[in-house]
Amino acid sequence: MKTMNRLLALAAFLLTLISCDAKVKQYRLEIVKEYPHMRDAYTQGLFFHGGKLYESNGQYGKSSFRILDIESGKALQSFNFNKKYFIEGSVILGDKLYILTWESKVAFIYDAKTLEYESSWSYPREGWGLTTDGKQLIASDGTSKLFFMDEKFNVKKTVNVKLEGRPIRYINELEYIDGKVWANIYMTDLILIIDPDSGNVEGSIDCSGLLPDKLRDRTTDVLNGIARNPSDGKIYLTGKNWPRMYEVKIKEVK
Repeated sequence: MKTMNRLLALAAFLLTLISCDAKVKQYRLEIVKEYPHMRDAYTQGLFFHGGKLYESNGQYGKSSFRILDIESGKALQSFNFNKKYFIEGSVILGDKLYILTWESKVAFIYDAKTLEYESSWSYPREGWGLTTDGKQLIASDGTSKLFFMDEKFNVKKTVNVKLEGRPIRYINELEYIDGKVWANIYMTDLILIIDPDSGNVEGSIDCSGLLPDKLRDRTTDVLNGIARNPSDGKIYLTGKNWPRMYEVKIKEVK
């Protein structure tokens, strides 16, 4: 309960900072279309590559990686992980699929085309979100930091995410869109748009109410999962154990 209260306080604090900072653009969501999403998917990573939608899912004993059919929400292809691993963010860079774990300090590499396992790597921090700008890996670890890494997980640059000079923690699932890093803020309904060079928050998307109460049950968890299809620019959002995935547009709040 203390953790929940602390994170709710974080959400309120962020909203206050955003509303006071004229440099941060505020956006609201417009739902374009909704799709089924598997309720057993504790979404940790979500991304498109080569016209396919990929999703990594967490929880000990339930972690998996899937290629999804958007229309049905079902897995076209999938594999599971050993119960000792809690899977987190994932992304494809080049011809490799990279997948992080939460606390195990292990990262996995697979062949992107065949999804065949290739290797495991030591990873020195908690794994949370993972994305790419097409040249390097970009990861979060639940703090205010973004880590820019090469294909062997060597850190080349670290950026602190900040709003009005204050560090913003709980940076979670990531997506690189039009030169900016979009990030879910864990346990909130906010997505922040971050400048990858400075770490400054440049935009905020209010996603509250995206999944209506009538579709929630005791298993429904928080907003988490941002994917942009580079072929058409469409953006999709979902959450942990959500029964829906949404195609959305954002509209600036004037």
